[in-house]
Amino acid sequence: MRVTLIVRSPFSRELVAELPFTSDDELRSIVADAREALSGWQHASVAERAAPILDGLQHFRRHRDEIAREISQQMGKPVREALGEVDGMLERAEYMISIAEECLAADILPEKQGFHRRIEHEPLGVVLDLAAWNYPLLIAVNVVVPALLAGNVVLLKHSAKTPLCARHFADAFPNVFVLVLSHDQTAELIRGPDLDHVAFTGSVEGGRKVLRHAACSERFLDTGLELGGKDPAYIAADADFEFAVQNVVEGACYNAGQSCCAIERVYVHRDLYEDFLDRAAVELRAFELGDPLQDSTTMGPMASASALGFLEEQVAEAVKRGARVLLGGKPEGPFFLPTLLADCANDMRVVQEESFGPLVPVLPVDGDDDALAKMNDSRFGLTASVWTSDRERAEVFARELRTGTVFQNRCDYLDPALPWTGVGDSGKGSTLSRYGFLHLTRRKAIHFRE
Repeated sequence: MRVTLIVRSPFSRELVAELPFTSDDELRSIVADAREALSGWQHASVAERAAPILDGLQHFRRHRDEIAREISQQMGKPVREALGEVDGMLERAEYMISIAEECLAADILPEKQGFHRRIEHEPLGVVLDLAAWNYPLLIAVNVVVPALLAGNVVLLKHSAKTPLCARHFADAFPNVFVLVLSHDQTAELIRGPDLDHVAFTGSVEGGRKVLRHAACSERFLDTGLELGGKDPAYIAADADFEFAVQNVVEGACYNAGQSCCAIERVYVHRDLYEDFLDRAAVELRAFELGDPLQDSTTMGPMASASALGFLEEQVAEAVKRGARVLLGGKPEGPFFLPTLLADCANDMRVVQEESFGPLVPVLPVDGDDDALAKMNDSRFGLTASVWTSDRERAEVFARELRTGTVFQNRCDYLDPALPWTGVGDSGKGSTLSRYGFLHLTRRKAIHFRE
């Protein structure tokens, strides 16, 4: 009897999909097909690659409602957020297409008498994209579209929670091959001879495993890793207070906090601390928990039942050490209630461990130096936000923060014109922007004597 992957709604527990795992024989055939497709695709011009990719975006426009509903059914995201994810995926894809010719064009070096010198950007070959479930379109598109534009072919293995999303990429774009694999099969594929690059988005421990498998590969295999975050926000004394509170709470709780760049610790200037707690509680109470397929729902269930106990443990440890639960702090059915924690210490688990849930731990700080020291006291470094009307203050934090992205008066957003990259346990490599093509290509030096 063939083993199948079963997907159930985290809200209703109803069966969403049952898909057969890719067999070993099927995997060998798919890899062979990918290699065959590569031989022609890699020699096409950037314009010839971009045309069918741009056309393929119509698939996502035509099926926007269906795709959003599937996302909500599979991982519990409110359908209004899932619709926004489809739109965000299109924005990123269109931007990467718009810059592809310029970014992938050969670098022509200054003239040197008697010589022609240039640098070509060649595709790597077969790229394995291991995409996560929390933003199943946005995470996948960060690799799939740039990889294809650069002349690679893509093996797309989506999370076991959101496998239906992978088929939309294969239906829309050329040279995307869908895999449904177990962890053991994935590890064997990475360790084998068939891949030229692995891109992984997921947990820190998952990234370590991918890196270890790649180190044991039969080829010298590089990896791009987008891992966890524990992203801080600092609300300075001169912040636009109401705007900051609304956006920080939204940035912490959007997608039920299941985002690598969600705000997971909030540092508030002591002069604003009590007011922040009062206003944040109002914002948190406004979330409507319920069926993610209903338009009125603004927070869905946790995608994994195991997350409920983990979040509860973080809250319990914080309370034991003196934090106050002002709101929430416990599961309710498949949901974790939006939670406001006051008087946290910087070494508490809820401030140091990635939560990946709707928790808002808040700490008072005495000023910029205190905030900066506490924000940098982390093994993660994905994004950080500074809420201030003073550009000079923001520039100081931008220089001193050890993180991949620094926001002023914004959070929890990826601008496709900027590289998405991490520091420390948040990963390595970059996606999006012109730099998103770098790790998906290799440089070839052309050195002709004339």
